[in-house]
Amino acid sequence: MRKLSLAILPVILLANILNYAQKVQPPAYSDSLRFAIIGDSGTGAKPQYEIGGKLSATRMRFPFEFVLMMGDNLYGAETPNDFQKKFTKPYQSLIASGVKFYAALGNHDDPPRQINYKPFNMGGKRYYTFKPKENIRFFALDSNYMDKEELLWFDQELKASGSEWKIVFFHHPIYSSGEAHGSNVELRTLIEPLMVQYGVDVVFTGHEHFYERIKPQKGINYFVVGSSAKLREGNIQKTNLTARGFDQDNVFMVAEIEGDNMTFQVISRMGQMVDSGTVHRAERKRR
Repeated sequence: MRKLSLAILPVILLANILNYAQKVQPPAYSDSLRFAIIGDSGTGAKPQYEIGGKLSATRMRFPFEFVLMMGDNLYGAETPNDFQKKFTKPYQSLIASGVKFYAALGNHDDPPRQINYKPFNMGGKRYYTFKPKENIRFFALDSNYMDKEELLWFDQELKASGSEWKIVFFHHPIYSSGEAHGSNVELRTLIEPLMVQYGVDVVFTGHEHFYERIKPQKGINYFVVGSSAKLREGNIQKTNLTARGFDQDNVFMVAEIEGDNMTFQVISRMGQMVDSGTVHRAERKRR
């Protein structure tokens, strides 16, 4: 068999990327807010780099502005070299293109190092909020240490938000069908009443190394995106919580918000469209 010329390989790789990108649905609106979601991503191993490559290819078709990180952003050591290997290099093309990353803390993360790591955009805080567009606000929580101070902050920020879309992201899922961890009921007891009271629309979490879209709970849409580098294959148990689950490959998610709708696509490391759909902002009483 003839070997392919090294000069031809980049052309073939580019063709494969373009072919994959055509499978991704482009944004439906020119001025929508577009973002990506990854979780449990910081291994520095091959699956993380492959997901990073798929993210870059997806952005050619679906130009998202920023990436939410669900925690466990770096496993193991967190030296400057580890930040390079487990963050900068896997996503170097996105970073070079000006894509921002917003991180939440996971149970494997070192808070002092990560909250002060500028590319994570945490501003030196364990929990924070940002508003990328009018009427859309994101809230990042530290679900490792949900103390009274954080709960008070969360209450006050939700109350003062004034945004139509309120999206919360943190590490430990309060609804999950995972065999390894399952639903964090203690955390649910603390934060769910606030999210219901102030009309939170969507919650993103990680921790479980698979993808799961939960059936809406008390008017809130929950997504578990915890397999962007690690995978716990076959770990989703059969429960009444699951609207869609996938535990056969690593995944990431992209989403678009326009008006009262958030459309989403979930894509595997091999380019499979794992899930897609639209979340409608609930018509609830909002304070």
